[in-house]
Amino acid sequence: MTTTTTACRIHAARDLRLEDVTLPELGAHDVQMKLGAGGICGSDLHYFGHGRVGAFVIREPLVPGHEASGIVERIGSAVTRVKPGDKVAVNPSHACGRCDYCLGGRFNLCRSMFFLGSASVFPHAQGLFRRQFVLGEAQLTPVHEDISLGELACAEPLSIGLHAVHRAGDLVGKTVLVTGGGTIGCMSVIAARLAGAAEVIVCDIAERPLAIAAQVGADRTIRSDQVDAASLADSADITIEAAGSPAALATCLTATRRGGRIVQVGTLPAEGLPFPANSIMARELDYVGAFRAAHAFDWAVRYLRTRRVDVRPLLSAQLPISRAHEAFELAADRSRSTKVQLVGD
Repeated sequence: MTTTTTACRIHAARDLRLEDVTLPELGAHDVQMKLGAGGICGSDLHYFGHGRVGAFVIREPLVPGHEASGIVERIGSAVTRVKPGDKVAVNPSHACGRCDYCLGGRFNLCRSMFFLGSASVFPHAQGLFRRQFVLGEAQLTPVHEDISLGELACAEPLSIGLHAVHRAGDLVGKTVLVTGGGTIGCMSVIAARLAGAAEVIVCDIAERPLAIAAQVGADRTIRSDQVDAASLADSADITIEAAGSPAALATCLTATRRGGRIVQVGTLPAEGLPFPANSIMARELDYVGAFRAAHAFDWAVRYLRTRRVDVRPLLSAQLPISRAHEAFELAADRSRSTKVQLVGD
């Protein structure tokens, strides 16, 4: 018998629909779950608002959503990691495990990555904004501690911040400046604190993100649109660009001390921007990218389940899938929200 469930699907820019989709048959190593909570992230908003994220363009209806938790309903005959009723954190990355990058431990750069909720491949990798979904058990981590499904769904964005800080190198005793006080910026603040940074500064052009950044550990917050850029010169050993803004990258270039490092974790506009090669050369700056996460997902789950970190200040609202359009509109309004999540209904 064919089983269907309700999913949120984006057909094109601003064209989001609730539709019935078929649940796949349960294989021996598969797990059927109901959605616990699913966070709407920046890439989901780009698909919703523009029909694309950078070079990834929607070419068929896409179920977005890659940061989620679930509750196990049924398991395949060979499943051993989870059982019905378990809360699970969902890792959206399914690397091949066989290519040179995977064998080298850099799973996030897998040549055949299948990343949920993404138009990076065709047919698209359908995501998790649906009432029920089926995944292989290898992508699931059971969590038995007293932690909410909303917090557990933050494992993926926390892993992005952890990976960005890992790419930054040794932070002990150093000053870190983060541009962008959204979810990934705040997760980078949390990660920098864990890594031993002496001071963490956050820049943004709005008050609400800065207030949230302060709640999760920023020592200092700056309205970057209200200060002279020169006043930030040489103010940080490490800068993390988490806003996906050319102006924010310019701030990082100004703020990073000679011999320092810039980590690019935000997605910049598809049309690109002039590259400041001479400034990087003359000041001996390292400019590195941080893309998704590899082992950092497991680190994130561990930090959440042991309460080493508290992501609750980021959680702005939870709305049922039946109100998905309203949830996306709220998530797009930075004056009212940081992390909006969809939940089953």
